[in-house]
Amino acid sequence: MSDASLNTQTQTGEAGFGDYFALLKPRVMSLVVFTALVGLLAAPVDVHPFIAFCAVLFIAVGGGASGALNMWWDADIDEVMKRTASRPIPSGKVAPQDALAIGITLSAFAVIMLGLATNFVAAGLLAFTIFFYAVVYTMWLKRWTPQNIVIGGAAGAFPPMIGWAVATGGVSLESVLMFLLVFMWTPPHFWALALFMNSDYEKAGVPMLTVTHGRRSTRKHILVYTILLAPLAIGAGLTSIGGPIYMTVSVVLNALFLFGAVKIWRRDEDAASADKYRSEKSFFGLSLIYLFLHFGAILVEATLKPYGLGGW
Repeated sequence: MSDASLNTQTQTGEAGFGDYFALLKPRVMSLVVFTALVGLLAAPVDVHPFIAFCAVLFIAVGGGASGALNMWWDADIDEVMKRTASRPIPSGKVAPQDALAIGITLSAFAVIMLGLATNFVAAGLLAFTIFFYAVVYTMWLKRWTPQNIVIGGAAGAFPPMIGWAVATGGVSLESVLMFLLVFMWTPPHFWALALFMNSDYEKAGVPMLTVTHGRRSTRKHILVYTILLAPLAIGAGLTSIGGPIYMTVSVVLNALFLFGAVKIWRRDEDAASADKYRSEKSFFGLSLIYLFLHFGAILVEATLKPYGLGGW
């Protein structure tokens, strides 16, 4: 974000608690909290409930901090896009310098406290996640390459790995597979959104794949990534975090996801536009529950294991 953009921002009203909380991207934070909690509980090491609570809290704060830094840097394009124009900075409710201060302060607080409460492997992963999202994705990739979502998706994929590290102090095949599940899900999820929100990205000058390569290419990319995602998601069910419940959920969801991706790939652009991108919106809606149900199934398997019911 340029200094000129910072200077041209004007306050239209006094900010309230809700405005500052919105800086933390609570919807994104909820996904961070959930996947981190699942990673923590699915690990083969028990964690004291109070330490687990503190760990998830600090991970959430770190995720919120990166969201504030993202909003600070992207205020100029948020102002242009209809989907983001009401955010605290472009709406004039929060000053850009305040968002920057909040983001930096909360980042340092979250990383230090997570390290003190658990271990420095988890803290290091959290620090890298914040850096990756705020610097690598937001400041570099997002405005530079149509692969922004592909590479930048790593930032949203780290929380379950951080949760696992909280419990075990390290990284394993299971935590890597949870990372890959989120990482490979991110591109088709966001590209489906871009198919029916393309005008926003064009106005903002963001090189989303739909803008640089067109909708036809984007549809092919969605199909390819969905095909690559399916074996990873189902394969995770063969490890210690899986079991019959997870496997059933994963097979059904990935069959539906593949069907939706094929349907999108086969569509003619005129037909898609005529029915207001109904299939794309349906696929996007499915993508929202896809990740939740996969991690929900991992959580169920972990919860049932002490009773001899979960897992293989």
